[in-house]
Amino acid sequence: MLASSSSPLGPWPALGYVGNPLDRAAQRRGEADALARRSDAQAYLLGGELVALKAGKGEVHGPLFSLPEAQDWGGSEPLFLGLEDGAPRFGLFFPVENRERMEAAGLIVTDLRSVAVGGLVEARHLGPIACAKALGAWHQRHRFCSNCGAPTRVVEAGWRRDCPSCGGQHFPRTDPVAIMLTYSGDKCLLGRQPRFAPNMWSCLAGFVEPGETFEEAVRRETFEEAGITTGKVAYHSAQPWPFPMSLMIGCLAEATSTDIVIDPLELEAARWFDRAEAAAMLTRTHPDGLFAPPPVAIAHHLIRAFVEGATA
Repeated sequence: MLASSSSPLGPWPALGYVGNPLDRAAQRRGEADALARRSDAQAYLLGGELVALKAGKGEVHGPLFSLPEAQDWGGSEPLFLGLEDGAPRFGLFFPVENRERMEAAGLIVTDLRSVAVGGLVEARHLGPIACAKALGAWHQRHRFCSNCGAPTRVVEAGWRRDCPSCGGQHFPRTDPVAIMLTYSGDKCLLGRQPRFAPNMWSCLAGFVEPGETFEEAVRRETFEEAGITTGKVAYHSAQPWPFPMSLMIGCLAEATSTDIVIDPLELEAARWFDRAEAAAMLTRTHPDGLFAPPPVAIAHHLIRAFVEGATA
């Protein structure tokens, strides 16, 4: 659902963390040790929310390291992400306490959100970095078997953990999140959470619960958070969101009520914005200084879709 070139908002911006160019090569995960020994093997180097980069000549930096370089800083075994034009790519994870030493050695170490929002790497790297970040977060949280509590071991190059005690096999999980732009006529519903930057407003969102469709999650979350009932729901787009390991399911929803009653445990405020206000928030020209999330986030794209006339 792209804007035309004549749109007053200009060309449609790129969405972050999508378009992973790697061939995941699942059939070669059993060969990861041999792939890691190849001279063309390279790794993305992460630590918690942080990403390490080699300083470039301008504002765009290099996120890839040779395996020996990465292992000098890393504390984890390599996780196989896939092949880029036949060359192996891995994710390695360094202890966050190494950050100061890494920066002293000339590396740029910053958080993944800043990397994406600031365009600090070529866009083609965001998908693989997001994959590595989410996969690493899953491993950190699943070191013990959920069946018997015994320590598990990494197999399949990081795409499974096995329990040697009970034989359980555990696979990486992605948490689905419904994120929705709810509208009524020429107005859309946006909210604020206490953790948001001052003056930023965004779409409502929430985790999809067991036994629930995306559409049902949209309706439930909108009502729970803002007291608004909705009818028609249409899928718009999706975005991997590696904070820590979610998939954002972007939807447009038509409201069937307009009186807002917020859940103060979820939101500090919610209100209706007309299209002109929403457009000004996207371009950061709102007279009251209000603004929407940056283009890297799917919320930006949902708001823009509404501004440009999309409906459920």
